[in-house]
Amino acid sequence: MINFFKNKSILVTGACGTVGSELVKQLTENEENEITGIIAIDNNESELFFSDQKYLNDGRVQFFVADVRDRDTLSKLMDGIDIVFHAAALKHVVLCERSPDEGVQTNIHGVQNIISAANQNNVETVIFTSSDKAVNPTNVMGTTKLMGERLMTAANSSQRSKGPVFVSTRFGNVLGSNGSVVPIFHKQIQKGGPVTLTHMEMTRFVMSIEQAVKLVIDSASMAQGGEVFITKMPVITIQHLAEVMIEQLAPKYGYKIADIKISEIGTKPGEKLYEELMSDEETRRAIELPQYFSILPAFRGMYKEIAYDYRDILSDEVTNPYVSADEVVLTKEELLDFLVSNNLLRLQEDIHHPDKRYWPGD
Repeated sequence: MINFFKNKSILVTGACGTVGSELVKQLTENEENEITGIIAIDNNESELFFSDQKYLNDGRVQFFVADVRDRDTLSKLMDGIDIVFHAAALKHVVLCERSPDEGVQTNIHGVQNIISAANQNNVETVIFTSSDKAVNPTNVMGTTKLMGERLMTAANSSQRSKGPVFVSTRFGNVLGSNGSVVPIFHKQIQKGGPVTLTHMEMTRFVMSIEQAVKLVIDSASMAQGGEVFITKMPVITIQHLAEVMIEQLAPKYGYKIADIKISEIGTKPGEKLYEELMSDEETRRAIELPQYFSILPAFRGMYKEIAYDYRDILSDEVTNPYVSADEVVLTKEELLDFLVSNNLLRLQEDIHHPDKRYWPGD
């Protein structure tokens, strides 16, 4: 890990998003990486400007306006790049459902453009950030993420000569990220409630932004080609999350805990009560590692052979598909420790976030 990034040039897509911006932050702040430079791209001009100002004193980082839908621009920007972290995506379920063609353009064609540009420039490694919503998807967003994973695996498997190593990483809900439930609950508590959740028994795999990105970075040094790395994550119930946040935040905003009510508003179209880390079929080709599961390509016999001889293999037989509803959930005490240790309960005078989840038909 220490030597993997030494003298490497890196490109990060979606550099103004939650994952992309944290990637830039961790890659630059960890002096052990010894990176040569970072090209950070996004199509959000205003956020790029602010990010550019933030890194004015770090000559290694350059920000460019670019869209992953533009293959020619990607090819130019990848000239001299060694490692690509592809974090750009349309991730909001409602918006992808309303505009599926836009989801396809960014989340599928965009991945293919990254692959083509990487091949053209002889990039060493390409890491695609996926989602647990790609497992047995029930909506457009999850389906496009699954197709992105398939494209990455196919790109690696179909090579006839030496070329980039293409892999995907799949993780669950990043608590505190833009659009996640934590800032929504926080805003609702700040306003005196009620805190709205869709179902009391809903469970989710969770991790912090910092944890998610650290594991994405680590996966680059482990990648052998065509895998989908699945991050091991704790499970919480949304009811516990709401209760813990009310207990901790209500008094700090001048309310009694009993004053903040929890309202169950019902599940939304395309929304699961649980999440899955992998499908039953994927367990048959999975390897368990200390912090990951590695899902090997399904059609390995058709293409070049890869040994997948990882260090520290815990098991080459995985039988549990890891469904959040079937896993032991964090206790409220453990959840509180998680929230505190990841600074997710800090007070904010003005939370710039809506206080409810909008869904068509509400």
